[in-house]
Amino acid sequence: MESTQKISQGSLGVSTSSRGFVRVGIGYLRRRGVAFALTPLRESEPPLVTDQEFEIGYRGATACSAAGISYRQLDYWARTGLVEPSIRTATGSGSARLYGFRDILVLKIVKRLLDAGVSLQNIRTAVDHLRSRGVTELERITLMSDGASIYECASPDEIIDLLAGGQGVFGIAVGKVWHEVEGSLATLQGEVNGEAVGGENNDELSLRRKAKGA
Repeated sequence: MESTQKISQGSLGVSTSSRGFVRVGIGYLRRRGVAFALTPLRESEPPLVTDQEFEIGYRGATACSAAGISYRQLDYWARTGLVEPSIRTATGSGSARLYGFRDILVLKIVKRLLDAGVSLQNIRTAVDHLRSRGVTELERITLMSDGASIYECASPDEIIDLLAGGQGVFGIAVGKVWHEVEGSLATLQGEVNGEAVGGENNDELSLRRKAKGA
């Protein structure tokens, strides 16, 4: 996959990773007036395997409502492979996609990155990166972007304050988005093994899902 940003290497202390996240030397950041250093991209961990018995599936309309997107966006992103449903794909006439909690979390993050002007190419890289993270890891991650590149920060000390050139930087705290999605889904209907589940069951299964990811 191509890098998210073409940056010359050398004395500036900047290099680009093959996965599209930018590694920046601390000296470079200090010379440019950036308040915090970025963490170099860590090697991706194996995807978390969830037991579908405890994974609630949500139909497209519910996923759209919780993520704040249109059905047209949902359908396009599924057809192009940006965000596909992990519970069940549409296999024919009359079949419905079922999205899991993590899918909807990613959908909401994609929407925010698009609203901030990040390109789809860079967003695809970020989506791949997020999907490689365990459930408990996701809650601690903050995504930062200057509109061109996307960075992962895992602690407050790693969050970028402002680029010296006056270019604004925005952040998405994945944990905050997580809780927003949980709140949206708490009263909405989902499905588990073909059976409808509602608010109380959602809470119980959410706790089990978190326990499996710990």
